[in-house]
Amino acid sequence: MGLLKGVIAAAATPLHDDGTIDHERLISHCGYLLSQEGGCNGINLLGTTGEATSFSVAQRLAAMRAIATSGLPLARFMVGTGAAALDDAVSLTAGAKELGFAGALLLPPFYYKGIAADAVVDYVSTVVGKVGAEGLPLYLYHFPANSGVPYLPETVQRLRDAFPNTVLGLKDSSGDLDYAAGLARDLPGFDVFPSAEAAIGRVAELGFAGCISATANVTGAFAQAGLSGATEKARQAGLDAAVSIRAKIAAFPLVAAVKETLAILSGDSAWRRLLPPLSSLSAEQARALASALEATPLSGRASLSSAAMPMPAD
Repeated sequence: MGLLKGVIAAAATPLHDDGTIDHERLISHCGYLLSQEGGCNGINLLGTTGEATSFSVAQRLAAMRAIATSGLPLARFMVGTGAAALDDAVSLTAGAKELGFAGALLLPPFYYKGIAADAVVDYVSTVVGKVGAEGLPLYLYHFPANSGVPYLPETVQRLRDAFPNTVLGLKDSSGDLDYAAGLARDLPGFDVFPSAEAAIGRVAELGFAGCISATANVTGAFAQAGLSGATEKARQAGLDAAVSIRAKIAAFPLVAAVKETLAILSGDSAWRRLLPPLSSLSAEQARALASALEATPLSGRASLSSAAMPMPAD
């Protein structure tokens, strides 16, 4: 069982205008997320929301080192280490281990499709063998809509059996709650994290370790209230707020919409930068999102009028 639990934000990655990672803003944002105001128990650095696969191995390792030397508590960080090339995944996973991150989050190999369960097991086993199982906290990242390669329940079971002290959990971004609940039920002590705040309301019932959510970049405090509020009424109010905010944001391309929301709330237009092939919301989409957010509990946290921030040009 790993150290990571509760509300975990899949952190967005701020960029300089040349497309490189803005380490200073990244450290500041992660510090905010881990604060009482940010509400998060942990951070998933350089995941899908963090645009990880758009960066080179060198860029990802540099961002990892920036966080590791920032003074922020690495016991509260997992970091995405998946890559299409085996040696790249090994380098990133080894970096996560050497730097002391509490988890390395590993996608399956995601270019070739139709990969058999035996081949996925062999791939993960090879990464573990090359990095070394001792002291490696490894989490599997199940996102078949993007990777095209699932971590089937039988694959997860085999990896858990082979590496019980290494393969500690799984992030499920499939949206299939039955899949996540089945793993939590069938693998005692295995930490399963669905990817939406609604799962917080079923942690006790279904045995989840928490959630790892893109929208926790802005819903963290509400989701935390949903998880640990002092009364049932407070927990329900927090959960309802987090779920309603997520629904408004998820109506748009998710990574761009998270960054647009951060730009609106922070007054920092730099948050709108995304690395190709992703692109920021159009001016029309940005106005529609700002208008939608006015009807959520975020409306009291910053000015959300379309006039409050300069909108991107079409």
